[in-house]
Amino acid sequence: MSAVSKKSSRITIPELVARKGGTPVVCLTAYTKPIAEIIDNYVDLILVGDSMGMVLYGMDTTLGVTLEMSIAHGQAVRRGIKRACLIIDMPFGTYEESPEVAFRNAARVMKETGCTGIKLEGGRTMAPTIRFLVERGIPVMAHVGLNPQSVNVVGGHKTQGREKAQWQSIIDDARAVAEAGAFATVLESVAEPLAREITAQVPNLTIGIGASVACDGQVLVTEDLFGLGEWSPSFVKRYAETGAVIHKAVEDYAKEVRERRFPGPEQTYRMK
Repeated sequence: MSAVSKKSSRITIPELVARKGGTPVVCLTAYTKPIAEIIDNYVDLILVGDSMGMVLYGMDTTLGVTLEMSIAHGQAVRRGIKRACLIIDMPFGTYEESPEVAFRNAARVMKETGCTGIKLEGGRTMAPTIRFLVERGIPVMAHVGLNPQSVNVVGGHKTQGREKAQWQSIIDDARAVAEAGAFATVLESVAEPLAREITAQVPNLTIGIGASVACDGQVLVTEDLFGLGEWSPSFVKRYAETGAVIHKAVEDYAKEVRERRFPGPEQTYRMK
């Protein structure tokens, strides 16, 4: 297969944007090549999220994730995908200072990982930065509603928009990032009526995580979907309980090792 045909087989951002109001966009996170290879068969967009800080590294929040971590995991994921659009989260502190700093860091991420675009958190305050990036060739996915990188400001992971008084500010954020050129906006932990209203008002894609089927697509942390942890947020549906399968596999392995039943003849090299 030629380089041109390989490139054309990948899902592009214009193809995703054209599905506004149509077939929902399927998104999942990935941080490693093996997981990326599996989910690439089924999803439209893969996000290397800063959620890696909590999922892989055991951090209490996403704030400890570094640019180097995002790049390293982005490179691993990129090696495992053939068709999905790849977006990488910009970690806390790598884009807020100025549009110029954001561009320098985002350009580095794209160069070193081969991703399609980046994601950053924030509404109206980040709109100038989003416009600056888009005008310079960097596709941006925005993120409004609950912003995990601002967890210390808002006082925890709180659902947004349950009170009508909160609506206008969040709507203004969503409209501002769309007008600035964001091709999609993640709506996190947003009450269903507000998510429906935003999706109807903005021209770009809305991708929900805890924001109802009213959005143009959905994203989940893959490890939550797999049921790998003992706890998941209330908006998560655990499609499997992989953790229990792993527990059983390790238990069986340990038992066979202690009983000298592993490795058996079929796992042992013999003399010629």
